[in-house]
Amino acid sequence: MGMEKTGTVRLEFDPELNKLSGDKELRDGLSVVVQVGNTLWVTNDETITLERLSLQKSEDGNKHVYGDHKQFRLIEYLPLPVPPDDKKKKIEEADLEGLDYKDGYLWLVGSHSLKRKKADDEDSEKDNIKNLANVSSDGNRFLLARIPIVEEGGTYVLKKEVEQEGEKRTAALLDCTATGSRLTEVIECDKHLKKFLSVPGKDNGFDIEGLARVGDRVFVGLRGPVLRGWAVILELEPEVSKEDSSKLKLKVIDPDDGSIYRKHFLKLDGLGIRDMFAQGDDLLILAGPTMELDGPVTVYRWKGGARPENESVVFPDEVPEVGAIPFGVEEDKGKDHAEGMTLFSAQGHQSASVLVVYDSASKGRRPKGEATMVADIFSLPE
Repeated sequence: MGMEKTGTVRLEFDPELNKLSGDKELRDGLSVVVQVGNTLWVTNDETITLERLSLQKSEDGNKHVYGDHKQFRLIEYLPLPVPPDDKKKKIEEADLEGLDYKDGYLWLVGSHSLKRKKADDEDSEKDNIKNLANVSSDGNRFLLARIPIVEEGGTYVLKKEVEQEGEKRTAALLDCTATGSRLTEVIECDKHLKKFLSVPGKDNGFDIEGLARVGDRVFVGLRGPVLRGWAVILELEPEVSKEDSSKLKLKVIDPDDGSIYRKHFLKLDGLGIRDMFAQGDDLLILAGPTMELDGPVTVYRWKGGARPENESVVFPDEVPEVGAIPFGVEEDKGKDHAEGMTLFSAQGHQSASVLVVYDSASKGRRPKGEATMVADIFSLPE
């Protein structure tokens, strides 16, 4: 089964902002996307910034161009555990893997994961054996936050603090440090997940990818661990601290046992969660491998998943497959990893569509000499 590709979106980045360290480019590794009005918000998981692209034109209902690239530095809105240091070449990346927009706020979450150093064919055998034993974490990966977003001058911008119609809205962050957060603190006691906190994300360790804001709740999807074929979604209820409006805390969800999160286990053919969003009472889930594999990549619909009554074990008949997303093969092997997905609507295009952006984008998506990346639009069967 495949989802029908019905169009493309051309993402035009500022050539200077597109340059990262070394020969890396911003456009090459997009980890998440969300549409807010006439803008798309994306991020590269090796940065500590959010990127806004605004709709420039739509052609024939299936070709869209987003540009006028504006970059927003997280440090201007949130107290990052490891602020950027202009004297150091390396930044402590946020590894943002989930974005959603709800009620005037952009919600975001970092991976909360550890990473294992890669082996390099230019290194000696001895050095590569040492590399593969090197496990670390960037200090800004433990973010769960919200930032006010407002319409201004025909587009959308972030604000650290804003007052509209007598309501004061502020950026707020769940308590975190360079080594963990309030969320990882409570998971250290979880019978299913605690042992995976010390395992790197790409080794089937604890690794958040995907966020959906529904009502007062936040759902975060785990790329890993996948437990004997069962993927995991955590349901949380962040609320603003009464003592400090710049801080979030996790509200008790179940007063009977004091739980501040619920777990939902989903049978997704052994795949982990890469992104998700709510559509009505359902959750649409982009799923892919937990390990270093190209595919398969599949979209599922968890019926009623945006409004679960209790913790749940969700069998395949409750989370049917919507369709497959193509991934890199043959000359593109190792490329085009679908990482971000958002419900997409633009002038001249049907609303029942999803936009998908890719990490490790293939050459065909990156026109030579340009700071551009091509994303795909797929129809969303009803």
